[in-house]
Amino acid sequence: MLRVMRREGLKALIGYKRHPVFYRGSERNTAPNTLDRAFVVSELDQVWVTDFTYIRTKEGWLYVTVVVDLFSRLVVGWSMRSRATAESVIDALLIPFPEFTHSK
Repeated sequence: MLRVMRREGLKALIGYKRHPVFYRGSERNTAPNTLDRAFVVSELDQVWVTDFTYIRTKEGWLYVTVVVDLFSRLVVGWSMRSRATAESVIDALLIPFPEFTHSK
């Protein structure tokens, strides 16, 4: 990654102080932990996990949501938005990459 960044003239921005603030939901709005840290899966398309992060850009913050199949460790869906919304997560779950959709 460092080689590509140097070739493109990119540098990491270290130590910026302002970042988005997220508020936790109440206990009644929190989904139960059904996975219970069991990250080893024996079949495709049995367990998908999601994560989202934010990236600082010149135009503001970019929010990225990613869906990963735990068996293949492939990204099966993702979305990007200028705001952190539930729609971003829903888009990433409902619109998977066609080339990574497994047939059973």
